[in-house]
Parts: sequence; structure tokens; C-alpha cells
Amino acid sequence: MADNDILLGGTGERPVVLNAGMANRHGLITGATGTGKTITLQVLAESFSRLGVPVFTADIKGDLSGLAGAGRPSPKVDERLRFIGIKEQAFAPSPTVFWDVYGDNGHPVRTTISEMGPVLLGNLLELNETQEGVMQVAFSVADDQGLMLLDLKDLRAMLNWVADNAREIERDYGRVSRASVTAILRRLLTLEEAGGDLLFGEPAIRIEHLMQNDFSGRGVISILDATTLYRSPRLYSTFLLWLLSELMEELPERGDADRPRLVFFFDEAHLLFSSAPKALLEKITQVVRLIRSKGVGVFFITQYPSDVPDAVVGQLGNRIQHALRAYTPSDRKAVKAAAATFRENPAFDTEQVIGNLGVGEALVSTLDLKGVPSMVERTLIAPPCSQFGPIDQARRGELIERSPLRDTYAKMVDRESAYELLQAREAELARQRQRIAEEEEQTKRLEEIVKSTRRRSSSRQSVGETLAKSVARSFGTSLGRQIIRGILGSIGGRR
Repeated sequence: MADNDILLGGTGERPVVLNAGMANRHGLITGATGTGKTITLQVLAESFSRLGVPVFTADIKGDLSGLAGAGRPSPKVDERLRFIGIKEQAFAPSPTVFWDVYGDNGHPVRTTISEMGPVLLGNLLELNETQEGVMQVAFSVADDQGLMLLDLKDLRAMLNWVADNAREIERDYGRVSRASVTAILRRLLTLEEAGGDLLFGEPAIRIEHLMQNDFSGRGVISILDATTLYRSPRLYSTFLLWLLSELMEELPERGDADRPRLVFFFDEAHLLFSSAPKALLEKITQVVRLIRSKGVGVFFITQYPSDVPDAVVGQLGNRIQHALRAYTPSDRKAVKAAAATFRENPAFDTEQVIGNLGVGEALVSTLDLKGVPSMVERTLIAPPCSQFGPIDQARRGELIERSPLRDTYAKMVDRESAYELLQAREAELARQRQRIAEEEEQTKRLEEIVKSTRRRSSSRQSVGETLAKSVARSFGTSLGRQIIRGILGSIGGRR
């Protein structure tokens, strides 16, 4: 086995491997619940780590925390090692960093409203077309002036400002209705009640902190605890999609290399594709296609290959199919479709074998060095070197406390942003109105009726026009350059 190969398992006659240089051609891990997908993911993650490749993965059931613990020999493990032909298994933990949107089981992981952008935020809030248009206007006004929307209160302030000044900005940005703004604000309240407010704020997660190596050169595995986040499926899938888009926008071009610079596992991938509108699916497909050139490999994990759109499946060169049970006509159709995605092996009927695979077995096809799919092999997946099942909370807490990133993300920072600036401009406008009222009262006393009327008309017009122009000028001089957005609306570089 070559130094750059990852041992996935064996057939009993020969090993089955994945060449790390082909990992940025992406992959698909499928199979019914309880058939071994999580262990396969674990084996891949720790293997990439040993090669010096950082890994990011979400942990929905909590089992993947076992990557931070050392595995143990057992009769079943020994039997599997003998079958595969592994003479010696070096049981050891992998270097890990734990993350958690809610901050309970890992470092708090956050982004900002501006960094997520209107496209993904609109999908997260399930906005209709009209509401998406209003959201786009709010972001466009802020982006054009380099204004960062950091958290939900900033977005609320911006939306209200757009509604209050709809007439002044209509010519440049389009019509905005108060009803649409009100509907979006209600959606934001629902998101906040689901804990979404914890996702938005600073310090935002830095991509380089997901791409680290430990002192021995092993890639650090970043584990997002999703045991709670998964209860909000749209929030879970949107956050992971945003993270992918950030990687694509921030990383420089790299092309094919001996090893990827990061491998990203997207578990329960059906959540990403099941509710995404057509326009968003097209952008997701584009991200998957383009991120390969940045040296990032993406593995989608789900039950059926049909959970992933054909346009995306066509870009997933490495396939690992665990068992599927054909109990219903739709199940049989899914099994047949899964079998059709493999390069046939004349030694067996692929469709029949998919239904007969045991736990820990899989049909595997990987890309060779020329990018050609290998014939599908019935494979017994190798046992991981790390621990089966989750580590205990005491061990997790110890690792979080000792992490060099703890102080970076522990405390949320609330710096001056849209909310404070808009409040300041409103206060200034109130002072302008007060001055105008005092001037009008003075002119009345002097009984300069004609002159007073002209001054009052001019003053009231200037106040209405000044708010939009003055606020825009203030934002521009305070917060710098215009914001440029990428394919999925994320920012193409840090502020």
C-alpha cells in the first residue's frame, strides 16, 4: 500500500484503498441507519488526519467524539483485522477540536449576518420571493456603504431603516413594503427562539482555525457538536453550506495535489437538498464543482444516493455504499438506482449484494490516479484506531479547556455596528427636528409669516432627504470599502 493511500478495508483477498490525492474529487457515503456509515466516516477522518490533512465534520449522534479517544482491541476487532490482513493496529486518539453553536459541548462557533449573506439567510428564514427581494435591498444598502451587519439586532435595525426610508431609496434599490419587512421580522423572532441568535455575532469563526496541524504534523479534526443543532434542520444545513461557501471564497486556487488541504464531511446531506429551491441548488452544484480547485474534498453522507441531486452526484467520484433493505417498491427502486452508480464487477450482482451486506460491510469504488472509477468491491470496512462510541463529558471538557482556541472564542464581543450607528443617526435627526421647531416658533413670534413659511418648507424637505443621504455618508466614512459577495452571497474576504 502506497504512503498516500488510505486503507478502507479489505475483500479477504486484497486491501481496498482510497488515494488521498483523489479526495478532492469528493465522495458519497450512503446506507440505511445502523449499517456502519459513522464508523466509515471515523476511519476516513482519522486516516486523513494521520496524513496531515485537517478534517471538518458534524457529529449528529455524539459518536464521533470517540475520535478523541484511543480504541481498544477486542475479539471482534481482532477477527476483522485478520480478515482484512492488518497485522498490527496502532490504537490511538486523533487530535481534535470541539465546536458547538450553543457553546455547551465545544467552542462557540459564530458567523455574522453580513458574512452569511442574503441568499443563505433567505433560505434559512424560508422567505418567499418578495421577502427575499426586500432582504436583498437591505443587504445591498449596507454592502454599498461597507456596513457590517453583525447580529440579529443589526439586521432588524437595517430592515426597519429600509422600511422607514422606502421612498428615498426606491429609485436606486427598488420598492420595499412595510408588510414584507414585518413578515421578515417575525421570521427573525422565530429563528431567535430556536437559538439562532447564538450563531450570529463576533468573534466569527476563522477558516484558518479549521485547517490546523498539531505539533507532530497530524491534521486536526474539527468536530461540530450537532446533537442540539440537528433539531433545527434548516439551521444545521444552512450553516454547513455557509461554511463550504466561505472555504471556496477565502482559499486560493490550488488544483490537484498529492493530498487535499481540507476534507469536509457533510452528514445527513438530504437536509441540504430536500428543501432548497432550484436557484439555490444550482449554486450549491457550482460550489461543489469549484471547491475542488481550492484543494477541498467534500464527502456527503446520507441514506440513499437519490437524496443528492444528479448534478451533484455526478461530481462525487468516490463511492461507499452500505446496506439498503428493499422492503417496499420505493426501496427496491432506490437499491436499483444505487447499484447503477457503480462500475460493475463481474464477480457479483451489485444490486443483489446491496441488500445482503452486513453491518460494517460496504460496496466501494474509488478513483485511481488517472481519475477512473475502480470496479466496485464488496469490502469489510477496517476498524478505527480511535474509540468506538463517544468519549465521556469529563474528557471532552478537559480537551475544550486545554484547547489553544478557548480564549479566542469564549466571550462574545458586541462592537459598534449598524444598530448603534442607526440609533445615532436617528438621534441626530431628532435634534435637527427640534432645532427646526424652535426656529419656526421664533419666526412666528416675529410675525414673519411669509419668510417663516418658506423656511419651514425648506427645512422639512431637507430633513426627509438628509436621513438617507447623511446616514449613507456616515456609514461610508466610518466603515470603509464596499462589500463584494460570492456565489452563495458570502463575503469573498475578511473585512
